[in-house]
Amino acid sequence: MRRADARRTSTGRSMEQGPAAVVVGLDNITGLQTARILADRGVRVYGVAANRRHFGARTNACVHVVESRLSGSELVDTLRALSRRLGPDPAVLVPCTDGAVWSLSQQRDQLVDQFRLPLGDHDGIDLLMDKVRFADHAKMHGLAAPRTEVMRSRADAEKAAEVLSWPSVVKPPVKAEAWLAHTSAKAIPVQGPEELLDVYDRVADWAPVLLVQEWVEGPEDELFSCNAYFDASGTPLVTFVARKLRQWPPQIGTSASGEECRNDEVLEETLRVFGSVDYHGLAYLEMKRDSRTGAMSIIEPNVGRPTGRSAIAEGGGVELVYTAYCDAAGLPLPEARTQQYVGTTWLDVRRDVQAAAVGIRRGELTPREWLSSLRGPRTHAIWSARDPRPFVTDLTNVAKTAARRGR
Repeated sequence: MRRADARRTSTGRSMEQGPAAVVVGLDNITGLQTARILADRGVRVYGVAANRRHFGARTNACVHVVESRLSGSELVDTLRALSRRLGPDPAVLVPCTDGAVWSLSQQRDQLVDQFRLPLGDHDGIDLLMDKVRFADHAKMHGLAAPRTEVMRSRADAEKAAEVLSWPSVVKPPVKAEAWLAHTSAKAIPVQGPEELLDVYDRVADWAPVLLVQEWVEGPEDELFSCNAYFDASGTPLVTFVARKLRQWPPQIGTSASGEECRNDEVLEETLRVFGSVDYHGLAYLEMKRDSRTGAMSIIEPNVGRPTGRSAIAEGGGVELVYTAYCDAAGLPLPEARTQQYVGTTWLDVRRDVQAAAVGIRRGELTPREWLSSLRGPRTHAIWSARDPRPFVTDLTNVAKTAARRGR
């Protein structure tokens, strides 16, 4: 259990009036950034972490941190118990993992008296989170998604091996616990028909249904994203477009660095995707430009939560997460909700150093190009001079892991 002074934020600013926020999934980069953003705006932030020893749970942005599973009935019980110390107003829930979004969406009726959850109806959430349903939805609405085949049996895998182009990637419809028990990877690359069948035989038990999707060729810096927040009427209150610079691990990992950019095609497709289901809540769409055709293709939507790189919006002067909080709490919306394209960057220092080292070794990047990519206003994933303990803990954990591997 960790505590902070409930009367001051991590920046020393006095706490404002308003309901508390509960960040569910504090033990990842997304949760850490979300807690800091809200605390710096005067919100009393409480955290729920699956692992209280995780570097993200070491932040001083939270008034109080509890340990719990981040899905299922245990999460609901934890939140009910926590509600007794949150004050008279229902607190705003901010889930920061897919499992938490799914569980809170599905069980929201059990928490409606104690919490506010800015999230649309469960069927729409399921459609956008379930990659099988979304693939069908994309075909029906003419959305720019790469070819995807559904594999419910080995016979389906054999049919997919006959019709797909290569390389492709295998992924689950939802990263459920059974999948995460075997790997943290979002997808598994396959280079041809035989490898697809080999991978299917190996991972078929990890999920009841699997997808195989054609790989969109192109470098990592052709991966674009749009973070947004839609109110209960489906109106986009905030949008913010950016792109990746590097990711770790390379090709199929998560962001190590990114930069603000203008891409109206990505913005328009984001509004189409989420407008097609009258969506309410935080939203994210990732797209990639195919180096062979120049066409943009949807990689995936994320719903109901901030994302690892969503803090770049606040770094660029756009109040993405705080707008979601204010809308849910019934407070006046912040004025800073329009992207100004100031060229801000987002950096996960340790992982970007690793990614850059690989790029330099492969001849894909020079040290000068790496340093040049980090110019301009910057927001950090983990590092904070006012809240240094998460960064120090992350580095310490990496050093210990390296030492064990060395031995």
